[in-house]
Amino acid sequence: MEFLRVKKWIWITMLVFAVMIVFGIIVYINALEPLNQAESKAIEIAKQKISMKEVTDFTLYNGSDSYYIVKGVNSNGNNIIVWIPEEDNNKVIVREEKDGISKEEAIQKLNKEKNPQEILTVKLGMENNIPLWEIFYRSNENLINYYYVDFESGEWLKDIQNL
Repeated sequence: MEFLRVKKWIWITMLVFAVMIVFGIIVYINALEPLNQAESKAIEIAKQKISMKEVTDFTLYNGSDSYYIVKGVNSNGNNIIVWIPEEDNNKVIVREEKDGISKEEAIQKLNKEKNPQEILTVKLGMENNIPLWEIFYRSNENLINYYYVDFESGEWLKDIQNL
């Protein structure tokens, strides 16, 4: 009798756990839907406006304005980066990857000037029509910081410290 009661509770627990997992998966998929729609929209714009042949990466940048950033290869075989404003898709900015500094060079610039404890993310962005690298890092005092480097010149643009 005791064994059947324990077995019943095991089955109920497993059922509740399975329902929670399914519910979690559904919530996760629904949460990603806006990002997936933004990616599809950005890729379509990039292919229409600049005849992008292949897409290799997509990111979303939220600064003073939101931008879709699409990396890929154009019809000439050149690696390009496309910044597409979320609000005005007609003001697309395109740069060849070789015309700017790399992610690694932006990190080197930060390391030389700030000595971060941990770099959390590095991504392309746009502020005031200037393509840039945004580096999100943790300082030695365990504070959150942002460091912005001009994509084309590699010069420091601004930083936001001690958040």
